[in-house]
Amino acid sequence: MSGEPGSGRPKLSLPEVSTVTTLRQRNRALALKQVILAQETTRATIARDSGLSTASAGNLVAELIAAGLVEERGSVSSHGGRPITLIGPRAESAITIGADIGERGVAVELFDLAMHRIDREFRGGAKEESPEQIGDDIHEALRALRGRNAERWPTLLGVGLGLPGVVETAPDGSQMLYAQSLGWPPVPVRSLCDLGGVPVLAENGAKMQARAEMWFGSARGADHALVALLGRGVGLGIVSAGQVAYGSRSSAGEWGHMVIERGGRLCRCGNRGCVEAYIGSDAILSAWKDTGGVFEGTGWRAIGALIAAAHQGDPAASTIVDEIIDCLGVALGGMVNLTNPERIVIGGWVGLRLMESLGERITAAVKKYSLSRPGDQFQLLVAKFGGDAVATGSALLPLEALIAADPAERGPR
Repeated sequence: MSGEPGSGRPKLSLPEVSTVTTLRQRNRALALKQVILAQETTRATIARDSGLSTASAGNLVAELIAAGLVEERGSVSSHGGRPITLIGPRAESAITIGADIGERGVAVELFDLAMHRIDREFRGGAKEESPEQIGDDIHEALRALRGRNAERWPTLLGVGLGLPGVVETAPDGSQMLYAQSLGWPPVPVRSLCDLGGVPVLAENGAKMQARAEMWFGSARGADHALVALLGRGVGLGIVSAGQVAYGSRSSAGEWGHMVIERGGRLCRCGNRGCVEAYIGSDAILSAWKDTGGVFEGTGWRAIGALIAAAHQGDPAASTIVDEIIDCLGVALGGMVNLTNPERIVIGGWVGLRLMESLGERITAAVKKYSLSRPGDQFQLLVAKFGGDAVATGSALLPLEALIAADPAERGPR
C-alpha cells in the first residue's frame, strides 16, 4: 500500500474506505436494534454493550435522532453527576405489519417502531382455503388496516408473512412457498401479497415465532435454543450461536416431518410416522375421538377438554395425553442430543395448553430420551407470545431490513 510523499502515513485505499463506511453502518444498525430491544436505554449503555467509546455511541445516537428513528425521553439521576438522558425508539416514526398465514385464514397485525401492536385484522378461519383465497384474505385485511390507519400508512416499512411451509428465496429476491403438508403446489409469495412498491418479506411461521421469542420473549439472550410451535401443524425454530438456523435452502427446522416411528401414522405430508402425525392437533383429537372421546370443535377448547379429562382420570384421555408427552419427549430429546440447547421454548396454541399443567412431565420425557449430560443442560420454558407470536415475528422482518440497511439514511417510505 503506497503512502503520500513525506506523510509517513499509509494512503487509505477505496476498498478500505468502503470497509470503514460499512462498519459505521453496522454500528448504527446495532445501536438502533439495542434501543428497540431495550425500549429505554442510555448512550453509556449502548457504548458498553456495543464495545464503542462513549463519544462514538453519542454520535450514532445523534444520527438516529436526526433520522427521526430515536428520541430522548427525559432523564434519570446519576450517582452525584449530571442526570443521564434516556433514549428510546420514536414509536410514531414508522409502522410495520406482520401476518400469521394458515390454510384456514390469516391474522394481520400492525405495530409501531417500538413493536407495540396498534391494530389487527382477521380473515377466514371457518374452513380450509386455497392459496388464491388466502391471498384475498391478506389483501382484504390490509385494506381494512389501511382504512383505519390512513395517516400512518405512508410510514409503512413493509409487510412480513409467516407462512405454513418452506419459504425459499431466489438470487433475484423472489420467494416461493412449498407447503407440501397442505397439498398446495409451489406458490410464489408475490401471488399471495403484492403491494407494488411496499416490501413484502416472507418466512416459515415457526421461524417467525422463534424470532419473536429471541427479541422479546423466553429465548431472549439464549445463544442456543429450540422454539417449538405446536398447533394444527408442528414446527421448530432452531437458534444456533444466537441466530435462527436456515440451512442451505431455508428448510432447516422442518421438525414436524421428522419420522419418529417407521411405518407409523399417516401424516398430512404423505409420509408415515412424522412428529406432526402424533402431536399435531388434528392427530391428537382424531386419536381421542377413535377411543370414544366427545368434544366440541377442533381448537383450544377441545385440547383443553382432553387435558381436563385426563386430569379427572378418564382412561382414554389419560392414554392419549401420556402418548402426546412421550412422543414430544422422543422428538425433542433427539433434538437435544443434536443441538445441545440451553433453553427449550414451547409455544403454539397446543403447546400453550400442554404447558399449563404438564410442563414438568414434558421436561422429564425430554430428559428420558436424551443423553444425560445435554439432558441436564436445558431449561424448559413456555413461550411468552401466544396467538400473536408468528405475526409479531413476521413484523420484525421489515424492521430487520431497515436495521440491516443504513437506518440513519433509509427511513420509512
